[in-house]
Amino acid sequence: MIQMKICIVGAFGVGKTSLISRYAQGIFSEKYKTTVGVKIDKKVLEHNGNSVTLILWDLEGEDALSSVRPAHLRGASGYVLVIDGSRRNTLEVGIDLQQRVERASGPVPFVCVINKADLKDSWEIDASDIEALQRRHWILIETSAKTGTAVEQVFQRLTDAILREQDVAKYGTSALAG
Repeated sequence: MIQMKICIVGAFGVGKTSLISRYAQGIFSEKYKTTVGVKIDKKVLEHNGNSVTLILWDLEGEDALSSVRPAHLRGASGYVLVIDGSRRNTLEVGIDLQQRVERASGPVPFVCVINKADLKDSWEIDASDIEALQRRHWILIETSAKTGTAVEQVFQRLTDAILREQDVAKYGTSALAG
């Protein structure tokens, strides 16, 4: 059994809790609940014949008054950075947050989620913003916690990246060939 701590980070109201609820329980609620501190969930998935337990740490949203707590990130195998496609300011918060998380926990694997794909007609984030993030070599996935679009893919891609990095650390670059 493989176990991984995954932190979910982003600005307030981007859909972190909704993404976790959709992924871990298969549910979505229209009721907005602010996360205070940390909420922890668990999901077991199969990966290449192995059982992998993801311990999902839903960290409270970021704003000018709050700051990611390094203690919450300690021991994380990776993280999901969530941006709300319909709110441009969450892009700037996300970019800043990625840099702060990396300073606090080192260069661990992460996936950047642009959430609320069900509202794409009203997105404030456009193709040029997405291209700029792609130039950073980030794994980007457009999701909708409401409809479930690409939510499973987020955690599968992150699990792949974490296990690939662990293989490289254990076996060297020859692990990439396999």
